[in-house]
Amino acid sequence: MADRQGQNYDVIVVGAGNAALAAAVSASENGAKRVVVLEKAPREMRGGNTHWSGGVLRFAFDDPREIGPLLPGVEDEYENFYDGIAPYTQSDFHGDLMRVTNGRTDPVLSKLLVAKSQETVKWMKDVGGIKMEPATTLSAVKKGNVMVWARGLVVRAAHEGVGLSRSWFATAERLGVDIRYGTAAIELLVGGDGRVNGVKVRDDDGISTFNARSVVLGCGGFEANVQMRTQHIGALVGAAKVRGTPHNQGDGLRMAMNIGAMPWGQWSGCHATPISADWGDFAPRELTDRSNRLSYVYAVMFNLKGRRFVDEGEDGALFTYAKFGRAVLAEPGSKAWQIFDSKTVHLLEPRYQTSRPITANTLEDLIEQLDFADKAQALKTMREYNAAARGPEDGFDPTKKDGLSSKGLALEKTNWALRIDKPPFYAYSTTGGITFTFGGLKTTEHAQVVGTDWRPIKGLFCCGEMVGGLFYDNYPAGTGLVSGATFGRIAGRNAATMA
Repeated sequence: MADRQGQNYDVIVVGAGNAALAAAVSASENGAKRVVVLEKAPREMRGGNTHWSGGVLRFAFDDPREIGPLLPGVEDEYENFYDGIAPYTQSDFHGDLMRVTNGRTDPVLSKLLVAKSQETVKWMKDVGGIKMEPATTLSAVKKGNVMVWARGLVVRAAHEGVGLSRSWFATAERLGVDIRYGTAAIELLVGGDGRVNGVKVRDDDGISTFNARSVVLGCGGFEANVQMRTQHIGALVGAAKVRGTPHNQGDGLRMAMNIGAMPWGQWSGCHATPISADWGDFAPRELTDRSNRLSYVYAVMFNLKGRRFVDEGEDGALFTYAKFGRAVLAEPGSKAWQIFDSKTVHLLEPRYQTSRPITANTLEDLIEQLDFADKAQALKTMREYNAAARGPEDGFDPTKKDGLSSKGLALEKTNWALRIDKPPFYAYSTTGGITFTFGGLKTTEHAQVVGTDWRPIKGLFCCGEMVGGLFYDNYPAGTGLVSGATFGRIAGRNAATMA
């Protein structure tokens, strides 16, 4: 083993999730001979949040058949596969980003992400060795003999986040990338010329240094750090369950800001998806992303006071889940109930199978079993909703926003507003599970970290959750992994060139 003091590399990558490993592979691909990945977690917990992800990849395409090279043989497996896929242009993708972030997404970085999205996903397959498959259980609804797909969400990594993570590690190892487990980066080293030239780390043997011409930070946000969550996002989110790795403690953000990096983006914002309230403070690693509870568009969602608090049908769940999880956290007890009837229970995504619902043959009996502080109010809310809701004959269509709105409520349900009237009835608990934080570092289109003097910090790059400014208040599903790989690829390439 090399001397612990002064181990020399071309590129150091801090972190080992999707973005970080994309950076390591890209650096190697672009000529860096000695690349090291510093993974704070032990090997059995490796991979950051990627392991917990659904693996879905949002990218732009003008013609659905552009997806073909990612899914060899898909037409043999799925009849009329392309018939249910609408084009998803760069304008569509950027429009979705603008819409869900209320126009606040970084204009330069968001356009770069959108423009490179398809190219990045193909690079993930061709260079990263990521096998891919149709995202059937997440974003497709069968209508007749055709699978109708959510816009832009057709492809995911095979075996979801688990497969994505394993594939990245296999490729990095094949390329000769040195991966150090149980190695926590604690300080960025800066030379007299102002260039970041190494990282100080802590492992089982103590403190040591790694030297390099460039460093890529891809070690995530601060979602697992209760102090930082409470300070930056608020007390309610401070108490949230964590849907991903317990190792994302904001280390990279703090290290970068300690040498003058500029914080950027919405530090008060986060991706907090509805998850089962029955789970512990951290989602079990073996169950990955199966804590999610995203079929609320076919339900009514009540807080513990027995009242609705969001428009469950505002948009498709994949455009609202990241903000609705936080909405649940703001309710009493940070808990809600999703109530379905037998007309739509077959539409629930398979992840609901990891919980056992509370069931009853009457709404009165169902509500009596739930922990509402005001059961009379809950029953009143349900009856008022049913009086204002509609029937399937009015045009219910689970494959798109159907315009089937309730009529006469203070808070209308604007799509999929079916009456909850066919027994048996089902209730699933939900709370908000934080996935990642939106606050990060100011980053150039070359993935360079910018200092508080508005100049790039020499030798320092970042990617993944650490890129600030892309997401505000909300998040379109599948964008995080593609963003991570896009900026990871750019960071790795430019770090290798600098090295």
